[in-house]
Amino acid sequence: MADTDAGDSLKVARAVITIRIAGFDPGLSRTGWGVIAMSGAKLTHVANGVIVTTTALSLGERLAVLHAGIRAVLTEHTPDAVAVEQAFVAKDPLAALKIGHARAIALLAAAEAGLEIGEYSPNHIKKSVVGVGHADKAQVQAMVKRLLPTARFTAADAADALACAIAHAHLAGTRARVIAALAQ
Repeated sequence: MADTDAGDSLKVARAVITIRIAGFDPGLSRTGWGVIAMSGAKLTHVANGVIVTTTALSLGERLAVLHAGIRAVLTEHTPDAVAVEQAFVAKDPLAALKIGHARAIALLAAAEAGLEIGEYSPNHIKKSVVGVGHADKAQVQAMVKRLLPTARFTAADAADALACAIAHAHLAGTRARVIAALAQ
């Protein structure tokens, strides 16, 4: 009987837990989103898209559209963690402020959902996905397609969001924390 119990324990230890990670590439006009699943070291594409706002709306209305869209993604795809790209705008303070507003909405929606949140610089994401911190958008898109062969995206924003989720998945510490949290 002891051998059976030991065998059952070994099977449980070998069980692979699947977690979902939502990535967001925030922008006031276009916020890209992507959801991946991670089972062990294997990544699979779940869904992606872009939440679009129009300049005809006031700032508050645009932020409300983003909030509703991000919440809908989180509700529909039930991720276990969220990754958000950090803003990097070198010369235009107004553009940085707009991206900051959109980032805040992504962070707020994830926090409201009680999800683990990771924030990553564009260079970190590129290095995690492509291997080079200063890769261009075409290189990022090519590697996202290679890592997630079933992913189809028409916008760079969605590809960037998937890349953000992939970067989050590649962090061993993050993976260990998420798995430990799911095991409880």
